[in-house]
Amino acid sequence: MNQLPTVVFLDRDGTIIEDRHYLSRPEEVKLLPGAADAIARINAQLIPVIVVTNQSGIARRILTVDDHERVTRRLNELLGAQGARIDATYYCPHAPEDGCDCRKPGTLLFREAKHDHPEIDLANALYIGDKFRDLEPALTLGGQAVMIPSPETSASEIDAANARARVAPSLATALDWYLCTN
Repeated sequence: MNQLPTVVFLDRDGTIIEDRHYLSRPEEVKLLPGAADAIARINAQLIPVIVVTNQSGIARRILTVDDHERVTRRLNELLGAQGARIDATYYCPHAPEDGCDCRKPGTLLFREAKHDHPEIDLANALYIGDKFRDLEPALTLGGQAVMIPSPETSASEIDAANARARVAPSLATALDWYLCTN
């Protein structure tokens, strides 16, 4: 029998919603097909769903923290209308060249989530995203990692995920692998 993860960490852009590159307008938030149902499945297992997202557009002054928060509220509204919820969202506002530890593949935001939610075990977590950098925290902290390629995912990233993690065609398939307890 599989042990259920204590938390599911999801990337936002390209994993839950369409990647719109520096999304600043709530009306442009579009859920990916099946995302709300998949998140509702996690919710039904009483497993926390935590989004960890890089938002370098803030550092680049393409969008503001308020823009990000309005987009997050809209995402939560869309999910809620379909019976799903995100339990927490953590974001890095820095640019890649800033060299911070909160930007994925850094682990600071995951460690902050653990601090805020002491019941989770980072080594028994499920990490899902569309870029290899979304999976790297699992390789550092333990846990299971699954890539769900998006149109933005490079072939080299898929190759890296196949070598060091798993690749699924959809969020639903990834959850089938880890939420089934039989």
